[in-house]
Amino acid sequence: MLVLSKKSFNKDLKKINDKKLAQRILEVIESLKNADSIDKVLNIKKLKGSTNAYRIKIGDFRLGFFLKENTIELTIFEHRKDIYKKFP
Repeated sequence: MLVLSKKSFNKDLKKINDKKLAQRILEVIESLKNADSIDKVLNIKKLKGSTNAYRIKIGDFRLGFFLKENTIELTIFEHRKDIYKKFP
């Protein structure tokens, strides 16, 4: 799958100081790139209220993205208490 990232997602990543968390994020992004379909990725859930919004759990954090055909657009990375206020 083709994985793109928005500026807002890149800004969220720059705020991360935990190296273990950063490594887990890179692993998730790599698994998204290598996946044949979205069903093959772990800890993924389609969000209600939007036709193409998904989230992936990474510890206490959530990675929010949109799926359009075979393209994933990484949009936001926030703590679980904050992400649903901003996404989708």
